[in-house]
Amino acid sequence: MLKPGHFSRRELFGLAAGARVAAAAPPESDGAVPVESREPAQFPLYTARGTHRELGRQHGEQAARQIRAHIQMIRAQQRMSREQLRRRAAQFQPAFDRYCPHLLEEMRGLGEGAGVSFEEAMACNIRGELHYAPQAGCTAFAIRAQGAAQREMIAGQNSDMGTEVIPLAYILRLQPQNKPEVLTYTFGGMLAYHGFNSAGVAKFENALGGGPPSRFGIPHYPVERMMYECRSLEEVFSLLRKMPLEYNVNFLMCDGQDNIADVESTTEGPQILQDEGAGYLVHTNHYLSKRFATPENFKRSLPDSFPRLERIHSLVQSRYGSITVADIQQFLSDHSGYPTSICRHDKGMSTVASMIAEPARGVMHVALGNPCQRRYVAYTM
Repeated sequence: MLKPGHFSRRELFGLAAGARVAAAAPPESDGAVPVESREPAQFPLYTARGTHRELGRQHGEQAARQIRAHIQMIRAQQRMSREQLRRRAAQFQPAFDRYCPHLLEEMRGLGEGAGVSFEEAMACNIRGELHYAPQAGCTAFAIRAQGAAQREMIAGQNSDMGTEVIPLAYILRLQPQNKPEVLTYTFGGMLAYHGFNSAGVAKFENALGGGPPSRFGIPHYPVERMMYECRSLEEVFSLLRKMPLEYNVNFLMCDGQDNIADVESTTEGPQILQDEGAGYLVHTNHYLSKRFATPENFKRSLPDSFPRLERIHSLVQSRYGSITVADIQQFLSDHSGYPTSICRHDKGMSTVASMIAEPARGVMHVALGNPCQRRYVAYTM
């Protein structure tokens, strides 16, 4: 176990030094030519099993370097001392204790394993609510079995944000007691992020422009982890209706019964969107629900969200009924509207990870950084 302490500035910025190379390079004509980079070829895989305290401790031990760097990054962005960070994170403990006490125990284990304080472990799972949340893009999809060549559900996304996140990221395989197993892409001590569970529930997400104002509530990162404890979308809907979310976020999901749904989860409650017989759903960074798809909210959304949505629609429709993983890899490498394309190369915000989940097979294909430049690696549950 690491002893508590600060991550040095040299170590911190050394982690992020190689993360900017691929994002800045323009794509070749075929969109698939690798470029030189100091990044590793793939995200590391960590596995944890047991009670929630044991899950957290094992997670923390394996990802200690990334966790400590994440904490230092939050502090640097907000110009907070370590004590200020602890005090601010501690304000959320009553909400965690009320809505997810078992995950509070896991965060205690995370701190023990990483050699950081309990409050710092909480901060890793609060993140945006600490007012540290770089602008994020993202293009997500879920396709019913009838749309895929193998007649099995496919879901995933490109995750777009600042490339400083890349050195903090990894794939986490969780094997909790008496709950579904989880395979998730995450970073810096977050208990879960994008991925799926052994019951076939997959969850991907997008930031949303505008909508109801933020409030003091429960951060959505622990809620995402609780979504992986569900065995159907109906269970997820029930969970989201109970959660007083701190701010708005979109979830695009599927389950093991070939159900798909998009949930624009807001501080005023979830707005559930169905595929209406289309056999697939896609989402970018603006509201689609009638209640919040307003000109005012559109003005507060990323301008490129609208053409990206149309582009992913057309790509899915072009191959619907025979879509393969290879097709999805091409869709997620698309450069229409470059640099703010589905495969994003924009300055300050780029595709940091590309994910394609096959829940029925227990496999998630993940590319580190822009998929036009990196090969997908298959991670299995």
